[in-house]
Amino acid sequence: MRSINKREFTAGVIVLLAALIGGGALLGESALIYRMLVGMGLGYTLTRALFGFAGSANRAYNGGSTKLLRALMLMFFLTSLMTGVILFAGGAENYGLWINQINLGLVIGGLLFGIGMAFCMCCASGVLTDIPISPARGLITIFFFGVGVFIGFPLQATQGWITNTLVHSSSYESGVFLPDLFKSGGMNGYVGAIILTGALCLLVSGLGKAYENYRRKNGTYTGIDSETAQEKEEIEILQDSAEIPPLSETSVYRLFAKPWTLKTGAFVIAILFTTLMVVTKGGWGASTPYGHWFGRLLLLFGASPESITAFTHQGPDPFTVPFFSNPMNVQNTSIILGALIASLMMGVFVKQFKEGWKITPKEIALYVAGGLFMGLGTRLSGGCNVGALYTPIAQFSLSGWIYLIFLFSGGMLGNAIKKRFLAK
Repeated sequence: MRSINKREFTAGVIVLLAALIGGGALLGESALIYRMLVGMGLGYTLTRALFGFAGSANRAYNGGSTKLLRALMLMFFLTSLMTGVILFAGGAENYGLWINQINLGLVIGGLLFGIGMAFCMCCASGVLTDIPISPARGLITIFFFGVGVFIGFPLQATQGWITNTLVHSSSYESGVFLPDLFKSGGMNGYVGAIILTGALCLLVSGLGKAYENYRRKNGTYTGIDSETAQEKEEIEILQDSAEIPPLSETSVYRLFAKPWTLKTGAFVIAILFTTLMVVTKGGWGASTPYGHWFGRLLLLFGASPESITAFTHQGPDPFTVPFFSNPMNVQNTSIILGALIASLMMGVFVKQFKEGWKITPKEIALYVAGGLFMGLGTRLSGGCNVGALYTPIAQFSLSGWIYLIFLFSGGMLGNAIKKRFLAK
């Protein structure tokens, strides 16, 4: 019988209620309150399901496990399926789809971001969920992530090899929209695009499983502790046929504290993404605000708004308007809040928070370099794991699949470099 940490669980409930009441009162606008709820949902899910984009390559390299990679493919397909229905019913022209460019920037940016996420063990969304439970790593990474985004802004705004696409489809000059390739197949090409997306998800899953089997056969598969614990929890629940009283500690644990499976995380995030797309008519991004946050910090130290906007080639609003009037700022900070609530309810916050301050000089160097690589990489490729990978794939952009290849390759390379660096 599992028990909960009553003190931390109570604190988690208090933080949740305070966020809902206080956030609703302070934010005021329904659009901002919605962003807060989605952000909290994403942070909660990523933490409770031990789910993350960076882990797809990190876990494969370090433990030989591709379970998370395969869960990502499930999530990509589910989301694209729902997206296809929405776009067919509502018209793609009514949505700001992220049909990204295919160019050298996408390739180099994917490699840089992959190396950076290996160094830091997180991505653009993962660094937010890291802040409550791995504060040293999270804070160092997000600061230098912001620096990387900031110095990458002028490149993104002025370089044709970043802004122009080498190939595009009929309805989008920015890139390749997969339904355009299947116009003769009925339903405006969405059936063909969904089938192709499903086939690519199966291909990646199959390659991942083959790699995992290879690691098992040559004796280098060690698995991932968190995945083993998740599987053990599910087996124990399935084997326990006894009726559990609704208000018992065990039932509370199962409802609010038990780690979710990777598949559960994939389902929940797919639903959250779909609602975000329906409400905002866009997608999920995370990295651009980090550059804005660094710019705001420069303002505090005396930089002028004119110099910052001239350098970044962006308008002054992201750097000067009230912080929580920006929807992306609300959403990103709410991801941190959701992760905090989940870790408290699961009873792991205090232990992980204390351990999260332990850090070595070599780790600091890795987090600094990794943050810079990820930040700069997002400007070259037009996004991060969510902005250049998840959202484009979910919205049928070919660029997302190309980004995946170089992101994963960069992740494997980054882990190899990291291993040798730490061994010295």
